[in-house]
Amino acid sequence: MIRLLPWRIPIVALAGAILLATMAGAQQRAQAAPQRNLYNQSREVSLQGTVVSFAESASTPPLGPHVVVQTGSGQIDVHLGDAKLLQANHLVLATGDSIRVIGENVSYGEGTQFFARILQKGSQTVALRSTRGFPLRPIGKSGKAQAGVL
Repeated sequence: MIRLLPWRIPIVALAGAILLATMAGAQQRAQAAPQRNLYNQSREVSLQGTVVSFAESASTPPLGPHVVVQTGSGQIDVHLGDAKLLQANHLVLATGDSIRVIGENVSYGEGTQFFARILQKGSQTVALRSTRGFPLRPIGKSGKAQAGVL
């Protein structure tokens, strides 16, 4: 029979307590982690308004083209996905253009960002994102990427 020395019992107890405390802390951090608000097509809304400004490449995240749309409830900054898709579809936005945007406000960074999935200007409609919210890219020479024309 193995005999534990008296000084080993407190060390084993201390090590066990530290292990339990570490596991409990990790579990609490996992529960406290915020749920990521992913794009969900069932929460989409339609915006109609006038273009206030258009930037083909924003300097702040999310990078890429942004349009500020004046709606009946105020101005909304809309992220348009991949600028190359707009260019490939010859979609030009200018101040004063009337547009319709279908998309969703998604948690992004410390706030929210409106991500456009479909953009309509006049009779031209371009899909900018998949139904899961991933930006589409224009068809390349290989023909492997998705086009956004509807």
